[in-house]
Amino acid sequence: NQLFASYSKVADAVSLASVIGEDELSDIDKLYMQFGKRFEREFIAQGSRESRSLEQTLDMGWQVLSMLPRSELSRVSDKLLDRYYKG
Repeated sequence: NQLFASYSKVADAVSLASVIGEDELSDIDKLYMQFGKRFEREFIAQGSRESRSLEQTLDMGWQVLSMLPRSELSRVSDKLLDRYYKG
């Protein structure tokens, strides 16, 4: 799943930031840090009182993934990217 593959790269960026500092991260690592925060806040942290449909969840996933450059989304077919990528 592309969402969780991308989220796993957040841990790498966080680890690197702890060594060299967030200001020294590459632009892509900074994007992954932003992606991770948004993914946790909007996608993972669904409250028990929040109800969303599968369609809403998929749309939210695409919105979050679209923060990243298309070239980073290697687990998604070009056909799906052409249809849903919002970048």
